[in-house]
Amino acid sequence: MIFDFRFWHYFGRQGELIHNLQNTEVRNFNRRLAWILALGVLVFALREIWGMNTASLTPLFAAGMWDEYTLARWTSLVGTLLWAGLYLTFHSYITAFLFSKWTKMTWRAAIVMQSYVVAVLVIEKALVFLLFVVFGFTTTLSMFSFGPMAATFIELPNQSVNHFLTYFFNQLTIFTALIIAFQYRYVRSFTEFSPRWILFILLTLHILVALFVASFSLLPLTDMLRGFTEGGTILE
Repeated sequence: MIFDFRFWHYFGRQGELIHNLQNTEVRNFNRRLAWILALGVLVFALREIWGMNTASLTPLFAAGMWDEYTLARWTSLVGTLLWAGLYLTFHSYITAFLFSKWTKMTWRAAIVMQSYVVAVLVIEKALVFLLFVVFGFTTTLSMFSFGPMAATFIELPNQSVNHFLTYFFNQLTIFTALIIAFQYRYVRSFTEFSPRWILFILLTLHILVALFVASFSLLPLTDMLRGFTEGGTILE
């Protein structure tokens, strides 16, 4: 038996999809996944073209350094596309590979599961970008996360700790809960682990990822980049 994979048809029918994966062969999955990845790259590209994360290039524009500004924007776009490729590849193929190895679930089930995870991440980024376009400005915090709430109510004497906690809670969104729900259902259906153990592991993994991402907020990246640029100028 063979069934055709239709992404939106099964988005709200995960039980039916899991049943089909357990009993039949899937067809047209790779094509659908390719479309998801392509849309993800497009979202990243549109965000960059619109001007997200390019505030550091504004002084070049203000100084009338058109050639340098144009080159910097193209370089930034290329870097964004490369990052988009790495980001989407990690959350699809690499994460699916890790799940298949750690939980012993089938590769096909793991990659299908992660296709929905990637789709949720792309939808989140697209919605945040759309709201930024509508309101005409950007923020470092997502309105779908607990980051704004943390920034409002957490007031500790140490500003670095405040900054870290804000970015940590910024990684925990309503979409994170949806992703955990997807992964929990698939891992539970294709493994023999205890449901409580599965939920504990998934929550722990997402919290660790949030801690890892938030830790970069403590790194003086701007000073490091400035020092690197100044060093290059001196060598020239």
